[in-house]
Amino acid sequence: MNFDYTDEQNMLRDSIAKWAAGQYDFDKRREALKTEDAWKKNWATFAELGLLAAPLPEAYGGLGGGALDVAVVMEEFGKALVVEPYVSSVVIAAGALSAEGSEAQKQEYLNAIAAGECVVAFAQAEPKSRWALNDVSTSARKDGAGFVLNGQKAVVVGAPQASYLLTTARTAGAQREGKGVSLFLIPKNMKGVSCRDYPTMDGSRAAEVYFENVTVSAEHLIGATDTALQLIERVSDAANAAYAHEAVGCMRMMTALTQEYAKQRKQFGRAIADFQVLQHRMVDMFMATEESVSMALLATLKLDSGTAERAKAVSAAKVSIGRAARFVGQAAVQTHGGMGVTDEMRVGHYFKRVTMLDATFGNVDHHLKRYTALSAMTA
Repeated sequence: MNFDYTDEQNMLRDSIAKWAAGQYDFDKRREALKTEDAWKKNWATFAELGLLAAPLPEAYGGLGGGALDVAVVMEEFGKALVVEPYVSSVVIAAGALSAEGSEAQKQEYLNAIAAGECVVAFAQAEPKSRWALNDVSTSARKDGAGFVLNGQKAVVVGAPQASYLLTTARTAGAQREGKGVSLFLIPKNMKGVSCRDYPTMDGSRAAEVYFENVTVSAEHLIGATDTALQLIERVSDAANAAYAHEAVGCMRMMTALTQEYAKQRKQFGRAIADFQVLQHRMVDMFMATEESVSMALLATLKLDSGTAERAKAVSAAKVSIGRAARFVGQAAVQTHGGMGVTDEMRVGHYFKRVTMLDATFGNVDHHLKRYTALSAMTA
């Protein structure tokens, strides 16, 4: 099997790296995070560079790429600490629309996503649901030809920037029942939708989203009623695979920054990079990162496999990379000393980001249990 990236994918990687070096370096990123609208310029640049269109179907304004193109984008985003809601719009929302959307929905929304005119946040988690995708208490009551939504979604990353909310809601069954979950694409400015925005510790922005008697038509429904759970699991796995590559980008940078710092920092008249114990630590950081590259690629390559095989590969990557990223982050911060956790040092920001990624769509413990359950089912 050929694991080399194509020339087009390498060009995509280079274009992101050049943009980040010139327009999204650490200092410019810190300044941009102080304003709420700075992301709009970056989003327009993503559209110009073809990043939003890269994995989307050519028939709907995309470039006809796939998950490996997303992998390239996300690793470079990880290196640059990009906080814009790329995954929720391009991986989750576009993925759901491509799989189950009507022709009219694909024409309207996929073209808009590719052009940078539509930003979508995934309103899935609820205050008490933890990471259980089937735990949905937000209700969508049938009302004539449409639905009336009521409920709350928690920590909706990207909601402050979004124009639409891809929302899970229960149309039938009990709160944790698999059947009865449906998926809606809802304009954020609809009557009855309200948001409480806040920053997260890694520089992203999220919101608590409230639905109070929100009336939507059947045109806002993605796919059939009551049967959206498998689609939600599929796009969540795709998101976790994408985030795995972002974590790899963060780990590469933490390793490189630690090596650079160790060569410059002197103790007892010598660079600390000369001390054997730190050399061993940095080799372990490098090995953990390279192992994570392989796990992220495996998860990405298995996204089109059967449900159980896909889920096992993604959960295995989540467990392996979550543990590796914590080790690399802790080693990087410790090697930098107290400065490693200051706002002025990049390495601490990467550690914050991989910590947030570990808690997104299930942490290490959650996915270890999921992998064990799936293995028992397929044994």
